[in-house]
Amino acid sequence: MTVTMPKILPLENGDCLTRAEFEQRYEAMPHLKKAELIEGVVYMGSPVRVIHGRPHARIMAWLSPYWIATPGVDLMDNTTVRLDPDNEPQPDALLRIEVGGQSTISEDGYVEGATEFIAEIAASSASYDLRDKLRAYRRNQVQEYLV
Repeated sequence: MTVTMPKILPLENGDCLTRAEFEQRYEAMPHLKKAELIEGVVYMGSPVRVIHGRPHARIMAWLSPYWIATPGVDLMDNTTVRLDPDNEPQPDALLRIEVGGQSTISEDGYVEGATEFIAEIAASSASYDLRDKLRAYRRNQVQEYLV
C-alpha cells in the first residue's frame, strides 16, 4: 500500500486559516517576503514601492534614537507577531519592553503577545490597517498604534 502525503497548498490572499495552518503554508513558501494573518484572513503584501519604503525608513529613523537611549526597550523592523489564534501580523515597526513587558520571544524566535508600540505604513493597506488590524491590536491590548 502506498500512502501519499497531502500537498501543502500555497498561501493565497483571502484564505481563511488558523494560525497553525497559516504558519505551515508560510514556511512552505520560502520565496514569500510578507504575508499576514489578520482576523483569520490571509493578506499578502505587494511589491514595496517608494510610497511605502520612504515613510518606513523615516519611522525607523524616528524610533531609533528612542531605542538607543532607552535601556530595556527593543526596536524591531518587519517582525512577525503571534498575537492570538487568529492574528499573526508583520508590522512595519514595533517597540517592546524586553523584561516585564506584554510580549515574549518564543523559542523559535517569534514575538508572542501584544507589544507596547506598533507602527504601520498604510500606503496600500489602509483598508485593513485601519479596521481589522486596529480591532485585533486593540483587543490584544497593544498600547499604541501609529498608522
